[in-house]
Amino acid sequence: MSEEFKRAGLLLRTVAKIVDFIIIAAVAEVVPKAGFFAGLAYLLIGDGLFDGRSVGKKLIGLRVVSADTNKLCTFRDSILRNSTLGIGYLCYKILWVGWIFIVIVSVFEFIILLGSRDGMRLGDEIAKTKVVEV
Repeated sequence: MSEEFKRAGLLLRTVAKIVDFIIIAAVAEVVPKAGFFAGLAYLLIGDGLFDGRSVGKKLIGLRVVSADTNKLCTFRDSILRNSTLGIGYLCYKILWVGWIFIVIVSVFEFIILLGSRDGMRLGDEIAKTKVVEV
């Protein structure tokens, strides 16, 4: 996969992530005891599924690839790029502190994404990945 890809737009990325969060919330509600951890697992490895696509990215037509080589996102890359969101997800059970932490992490990620000329959020910088249109 050495071809060049078109960088994914902010709106498409946001919609794809909202779809993924809806899936995570549904799993957490449907399976009360294990759903929280199943949601965390999906959040962390989701971008390594379906040839570098989470369910949300697959529905919207996006893919996560290596920023250097354009190879498909691996499970390792997915865990690295979503670790910041995973930490926020783990903290959300803590009353007030967890919710505030999630908001801070999300706003911080969004600001970095907006300020990046390559369209990379903090998780992308950590994992050396980028989101592209298929």
